Amino acid sequence: MDDKLQRFYRGMYTIRRFEEMAIELYKEGLIGGSYHSCIGQEAVAVGVCSALRTDDYITTTYRGRGQHLAKGAEPYKLFAELLGRVDGYCRGKGGPMHITDVQTGILGANGIVGAGVPISVGAALSARMSGSDRVSVAFFGDGAINQGAVSEALNLAAVWSLPVIFVCENNLYAEMTPFHRSVKNKDLVERAAGFCIPGVMADGNDAEAVFETALAAVERARRGEGPTMIEAKTYRLQGHMFGDTETYRSKDEVAEWRGKDPLERLKWKMLEQGSATEASLAEWERELSAMLEQAAASARLSHEPGPEAIGTDVY
Repeated sequence: MDDKLQRFYRGMYTIRRFEEMAIELYKEGLIGGSYHSCIGQEAVAVGVCSALRTDDYITTTYRGRGQHLAKGAEPYKLFAELLGRVDGYCRGKGGPMHITDVQTGILGANGIVGAGVPISVGAALSARMSGSDRVSVAFFGDGAINQGAVSEALNLAAVWSLPVIFVCENNLYAEMTPFHRSVKNKDLVERAAGFCIPGVMADGNDAEAVFETALAAVERARRGEGPTMIEAKTYRLQGHMFGDTETYRSKDEVAEWRGKDPLERLKWKMLEQGSATEASLAEWERELSAMLEQAAASARLSHEPGPEAIGTDVY
C-alpha cells in the first residue's frame, strides 16, 4: 500500500470526524463563543503539515483545528480546550479560537484576521538568528490578503529572505463576501510578485498536490532561499460559523463543491490505484472514530478552571 496516501487519508478523516463531533458538542452548549468549522478544507492542513517537522512553526486562523491535528496535537487536549477544561492546551482559557501548543510548534490560532502572519515571520526570524534550519508557516484566509499587517509581513520576509511559507487558504469567501468583490486579482497569489516572492498555486482539495507544493517551498526555505507564497483554492462545506444561514451562496454551488470533497477524492484515488480497499478504509474509519469518541468522552470529565486560576498563565 502507498503509506503516504494512507497517512493523508487517516489525517484528513481524523480532522473531518473531529470537526463533526465538535459541532455536536457545540449544539449541546458545551463550547462557548462561535464555532468555525474547517470541514472541506482538510487537504490543505494535511498536505502542508506533512511537509513539516515537529519543531517547525505554524500560525493559524480561528478555523485552525485541522492544522493543529495535522501538526501533531492530541485530540483529547484539543477537545478539552474547546470545552474550556483545565486539561486543554491553554488550560481551558483559549477556547476554539485561541489554541496554542509550543511543544508541537503551534504558535497560536488567532481570532484577528491576518494576525498570525507577522507572528510567523517573527518565528522565522528567530530561527534565522538562532542558527536553526526551522521553517515557519503562516496559514491565512483570502479575507486576510488586504490586511496591512499581512503586506508588511510579506515585505519584511522578502527583504530579509526569511524561512517562512505563506499559505493562503482561499475558500472563496471572507465571511460572507466573495473574494472577487474585494480584490481585482483573479488569483490572490499574484500579490506575491509585488514583493519579489515566488507564488505557487495548488489544488487545495488534493492533499498530494498540496504536499508536493509545500515540500518544495519548505526545502527552499531550509536552504536559505527565502519565503514562498502558496495559494490553495478550496471550499468550506459548512457555513462561516455554526448557525450561518448561507444566503450569500447558492445550494448549487455548495453541491458542486461537495463533488470535489477532498476526502472522497482521495478515497477514490486510493481505491483506483489499489492502495486501499473498501474494507481497509472502513477499518481505519472505525478505529479513528473510536479514538476520537474516547478523547471527547474523557475531555467531558476534565474540570473547568476555578476562579483562583484567573491570573495564572497571563502575560
